Amino acid sequence: MSQGDRVRIHYRRLPDRERIYDQRVVLERDDVVVTLSQPLQLAEPMVFEGSVMLERDSLALWFTFPGLWHDIGLFHRADGTFTGLYANILTPPEMQEDVWHTTDLFLDVWWPAGGDVVLLDEDELMDALESGHIEAELADRAREEARRLIAMAEEGSWPPRVVSDWTLRRALEEARSGEGRH
Repeated sequence: MSQGDRVRIHYRRLPDRERIYDQRVVLERDDVVVTLSQPLQLAEPMVFEGSVMLERDSLALWFTFPGLWHDIGLFHRADGTFTGLYANILTPPEMQEDVWHTTDLFLDVWWPAGGDVVLLDEDELMDALESGHIEAELADRAREEARRLIAMAEEGSWPPRVVSDWTLRRALEEARSGEGRH
C-alpha cells in the first residue's frame, strides 16, 4: 500500500453491525497510517452540546495506529471548518494491505475546537455490558484507554505530533497529487 491507494476499513459495532469505510491513504509509516474520508453522507448532523461535529459532505482525516486501542479523527464541517478531534476507542486494527478490521468499543473521546476534552458514550458501553454484547474485561480495557487519553490530553502529551502536523488542506493536496500516480 502506498500514498494515494485506497483502504477498506471494516468497522464492527457489537453485537452484529458492520460498516465499511473506503478511504484514501495520504501517509503511511510504520507507526501511523493517515487516511482521508469520502464526503460523509449523514442523514442528520452529528452534534455535541449544540455544536455541529460533522454534517452532510463533511470530511474527516483519520490517524490509525497499528497496535493501539484508539484511532483519531480530525472532524470538519462541509465548508472545511475544523470542529474538533475525535478518538474512537476500539480494538487494535488488523491491517492486511488494503483491508482492515477493527471493533468499536463504544467509548469516544471528543476534544472540540476551543473546548475541553470529554468522554462520550459511557451509557452505550454500560448498555452493551448489561446486555452481554461486550465482556467485562474488554469494557474495562476500553475505559482504561479512554482515561489514559484524557489524562494525557490534560497534561499536554496527547495527541501525538503527527496529528498536529496534518491539516485537511494538506491531506487534500496529498490526495490530489496521489491521484496522478494511479
